[in-house]
Amino acid sequence: MSANNAPHNVLVILGHGSNTSFSAAVADTYAQAAQAAGHTVRVLRLGDLRFDALLHGSNPHHQALEPDLLAAQDNILWAQHIAWVFPVWWGSVPALLKGFLDRAFTSGWAYKFNKGSPFPVPLLKGRTAHLLVPMDTPPWYYRWVYRMPAIHQMRKTTLEFCGIRPTKTLMLGPIIHSTAEQRGGWLQKAGAMGAAL
Repeated sequence: MSANNAPHNVLVILGHGSNTSFSAAVADTYAQAAQAAGHTVRVLRLGDLRFDALLHGSNPHHQALEPDLLAAQDNILWAQHIAWVFPVWWGSVPALLKGFLDRAFTSGWAYKFNKGSPFPVPLLKGRTAHLLVPMDTPPWYYRWVYRMPAIHQMRKTTLEFCGIRPTKTLMLGPIIHSTAEQRGGWLQKAGAMGAAL
């Protein structure tokens, strides 16, 4: 990993299927700000990838990875920092993002188990992550009443499980009924997060 003040390889992953969504605007703003700050940036839009989001059967290794998933794995290995941008739907991550994780984050690539040990060995160490999460629920309510299931799923049981270290989470909302001024302010926060890497 390069020093904190040195340029990074930054991968922005958009977990929303639409490139005209507010989530897409957040991803684009973050990417542009990180690039303006001197980082090398790639954007991975999951909605543009061609892959079967369903894991058929119990063993992911019995289902060959499509070329777009292999390319996505290469991008993740290239990255030193990954920004995950996804909305909260029904309290969790979108099915598209969950399907991507089910298919691409395979054992032997993202993690492995040693014989006789119940604890995983993370294989994606050395990377940090930001989570940028638009939602219609007020963020304070999602945090204190719902207990942030999507955030915990991504931070604890996915990224940290594989060795990626989340450093910041930005929850944006409520998006529903928001004004252009409010959305502009949230985009400014996303840009500031990307610029401050």
